[in-house]
Amino acid sequence: MAQPINRYKADLRDFNFLMFEQFGLQDVLGKDPFSDWDQATCSEVLSQVYKFAQEVTGPLNRVGDAQGCRLEDGKVFVPEGFKQAWDKLYEAGWRTLGAPAEFGGMASPVTLAVLSDELLSGSNTAFNMYPGLSLGAAEVIAEFGTDEQKKTYVEKMMNGTWGGTMCLSEPHAGSDVGSSTTSATPLEDGRYKIKGTKIYISGGDHDMADNIVHLVLARIEGAVPGTKGLSLFIVPKVKPEGGSNDVQVASIEHKMGINGSATCVLNFGEDDDCVGELVGTVEHQGMRQMFKMMNFARIGVGIQGLAVASSAYLNTLEYARDRKQGSSIEDWKDPSAPRVTILNHPNIRRDLLEMKSKVEGMRALITKLAVHQDRLKALGEDDESETAAYHHGQINLLTPLVKAYCSDEAFQVCERAIQTYGGAGYLKDWPVEQYARDSKIFSIYEGTNAIQALDLVGRKLGQGGGKNTQAFLGDVQKFIKEHAEHPELKDAVARLQKAHEAVGGSVMQFLGWFQGGKMPNIVLTAERFLHMMSKLAIGWLLLEGASIAIEKLKGDLSEPEKAFYEGKKFSGIYYAMNIVPEVIGDAKTLKACDESPLAISDAAFGPE
Repeated sequence: MAQPINRYKADLRDFNFLMFEQFGLQDVLGKDPFSDWDQATCSEVLSQVYKFAQEVTGPLNRVGDAQGCRLEDGKVFVPEGFKQAWDKLYEAGWRTLGAPAEFGGMASPVTLAVLSDELLSGSNTAFNMYPGLSLGAAEVIAEFGTDEQKKTYVEKMMNGTWGGTMCLSEPHAGSDVGSSTTSATPLEDGRYKIKGTKIYISGGDHDMADNIVHLVLARIEGAVPGTKGLSLFIVPKVKPEGGSNDVQVASIEHKMGINGSATCVLNFGEDDDCVGELVGTVEHQGMRQMFKMMNFARIGVGIQGLAVASSAYLNTLEYARDRKQGSSIEDWKDPSAPRVTILNHPNIRRDLLEMKSKVEGMRALITKLAVHQDRLKALGEDDESETAAYHHGQINLLTPLVKAYCSDEAFQVCERAIQTYGGAGYLKDWPVEQYARDSKIFSIYEGTNAIQALDLVGRKLGQGGGKNTQAFLGDVQKFIKEHAEHPELKDAVARLQKAHEAVGGSVMQFLGWFQGGKMPNIVLTAERFLHMMSKLAIGWLLLEGASIAIEKLKGDLSEPEKAFYEGKKFSGIYYAMNIVPEVIGDAKTLKACDESPLAISDAAFGPE
């Protein structure tokens, strides 16, 4: 194999800005449960993870895409170098930064773990899915499992000895999880015989770990239909006492992207010898237990989107600074004018600033969610104060935004990156075409973005009697009030104010539709609203960052620092002036709710 090349890029200065200048992570450092962590340590860890990403996982990104995975004699083999990278990752401990110390983790702040995950995901999305899902599965067992289950599985899954997956989808039941037919038959020893087929299982089999522990949703005989009758089972590929557990790989999918990730069809109990154990001791709690991993994974998908979009932007910026084409627009009539780099062309500068603002906005949104988690942890598990309820509510409210908006925008940023490269972007010689292919899956798995939108509108807006939504809108309004007359931001803040009013009005529109029983209208418009609320949130956070940067620019700064803060300022202004106004038009379209999709007959869509 030729020496692989790393193409991954990141901007750690923005990471530190968000942690310590905008969101104040230092407030919870140096005391329980983060007593071993300080600002310098967090920054140094990010530097070391970035080095790992550039030297170990980044060079394998193209390798994994080109080679893919292969299935031979019922076993899956990952691309060259993945096994070595797996071992190095766990030796370094970067995958378990935020895991509890009792299971071998470093018990870092969630924010640090999230930003580290961006570096690992961005450098090699396909590879990072394997340890990411293993950690998520281990955390489910750690929270809901029995003491014996924790002892048997968790530490081995967290240290890379064993892998892990989540098994929900079936051939006839994708997003409709309640239609699952995988069965669990009780055995005399308290375990269950598992039988069924699961599809689209990321990391369903591979040769990097000694065992793979599947978390499988199944229905115990006699359980009620739908999601309420589902239970969650621990089903290892190899039984803890040794020997095959009759988990067979039927096939691996041949995909558009993330080719280095083995997406498997798994048959459980084909030879009637697959045994699983209930997670914990209570039956029919499968969806509640699995939602812990699903929410973990949904935030993880948002991080994947941000990570790939960020590297796509930074690679495009490098290309734009180097690629010469055409003369300056001021010299367009002079055929002898010197060629300039495409960074000089106004439309390219616009596209780059749009990519930059979207990437930084996604990172701000994800970091805000993570800091809410850290502040909640700092209060303690038993805290029932209004402050704890506020943080918990914002975590719930922001999760569908992080998953859906960041995954949708990731593909759009990657598409714009290809366009900026021109014909070169369409070639495999450059990284952005792979970023686009890899990123398309983000809006689909872990619950399609339509499902995220329905979760937001149907469940999250009304949680706590609407208090969580009111708190979010109140936070935005507070910023608007404090900065309405800001000498450099007032025009941008005025647009944020109009978007705030539009989102608030749409919330009331949904309430009216719910009360009037107009459920189809809600389904028709939920995705539009999710994007509206996401743009409002990101517009607010970017302008908040811009206001901080403007104050910093008043000081005596080095040239790199001056350039960084200038970039933060214009990211906020651009997004507020160009993206946030879309919310106002979307609110009008939402309220009108064109019902053409409902009125058109099936036959009128086209010939059969």
